[in-house]
Amino acid sequence: MEKLSCPALFVSAPGSNHGKTTVTAALACLHAQSGRRVRVFKAGPDFLDPMIHTHASGHPAYQLDLWMAGEQQCRRMVADAARQADLILIEGVMGLFDGEPSSADLAALLGVPVLAVINAAGMAQTFGAIALGLAQYRTGLSFAGVLANNVATPRHEEMIKQGLPPTVPYWGGIPRSDDFALPQRHLGLMQAEEVNNLDLRLSSAAAALARTRLADVPLAVEFQGLYDEPVPQLLQNVRIGVARDAAFSFVYPANLDLLKAMGAELSFFSPMHDRELPEVDSIYLPGGYPEMHLMILQNNTSIKDAMRRHVRHGKPVYAECGGMLYLMESLTDKTGAQAQMAGLLPGRATMQPTLQGLGYQTAPMSGGELRAHTFHYSAIDTPIVPMAVGTRLFNTSAGERIFRYERIVATYLHCYFPSNPKAAATLLLP
Repeated sequence: MEKLSCPALFVSAPGSNHGKTTVTAALACLHAQSGRRVRVFKAGPDFLDPMIHTHASGHPAYQLDLWMAGEQQCRRMVADAARQADLILIEGVMGLFDGEPSSADLAALLGVPVLAVINAAGMAQTFGAIALGLAQYRTGLSFAGVLANNVATPRHEEMIKQGLPPTVPYWGGIPRSDDFALPQRHLGLMQAEEVNNLDLRLSSAAAALARTRLADVPLAVEFQGLYDEPVPQLLQNVRIGVARDAAFSFVYPANLDLLKAMGAELSFFSPMHDRELPEVDSIYLPGGYPEMHLMILQNNTSIKDAMRRHVRHGKPVYAECGGMLYLMESLTDKTGAQAQMAGLLPGRATMQPTLQGLGYQTAPMSGGELRAHTFHYSAIDTPIVPMAVGTRLFNTSAGERIFRYERIVATYLHCYFPSNPKAAATLLLP
């Protein structure tokens, strides 16, 4: 079996809001500025952090999700990166041991050492207790050390280091600064293209990391050279229009790769700005932030007319989350502002003040089951009877509804196409 070797580091933390994304992106920026080829991955189903990592590294950042993709696919994606990269970075999700499966499970599977980023604000020597707990909680996990974030003063860092046991390597600290903070909104970080002075923020954070041990390339990790399995050519010469703009950007890169591998020809269009659809057989409407662009979407009547003609001609549309909201008659944001959407699905959508859906689910589609994830703050009111309902991985509440209306399939679920290529192809077959 092919053996591959590449420097790699798994960036984790005790929990959310410790600075994992900032450190990972800044580290990618630092080494990319030095001329290294950096490939970045994000553990879990997140869409927003990979946008930042893509911008920082100059290469698409892929999700590594043990439940949706499976162990072999995660190994395969990292092995592909190791063939090309000078450095592989993986950002964890939530805390190191949170979830089933957890970031620790993924790091252990891949054999990548863990660097824990710990927000040191409001603590001093206790930093060492948290670091020691992370290092020793799970045997067999390669633990590289810790990085202190939000260090207030040199004296603060002295106290942090005083509390660290000698068995836990200290990689340095980065100062408390607003210069490289990444702004957030209700679904997480703002999209990369919306962050003011993102390059300056990343460069400032990279400069801070340059004064730590992270300026050096980490140790190489050996990976098994697994190759992609051949996929059936179920979409040979099928032309698929994929919505892509600030309102529709939540799509797994692996989904697009699979569609192309199955023979599809992808054309990208903007429901916000384009007047017409490209010449396509099917439409894929990913999720995103349509609620942030109500008037632009409402006023682009030309593209909505083109969508209606597409459906009248019996051509399929597959819509996920925000894509489904766009197909409704209207969408109302949190302030009460309402706009007319495409009107291809009867009913209306309204943004809610609290989270309405979260978690992994299995989506039963006509072509088979797809693994999926949901995360949304909106609710829909529609007379359509769902064709199926998702099954939650952890059965805490009802699953998301899956609607079929004429040639439209719509759901809140974000499906991971490689989990079942045949089922994915069926959604978009003319």
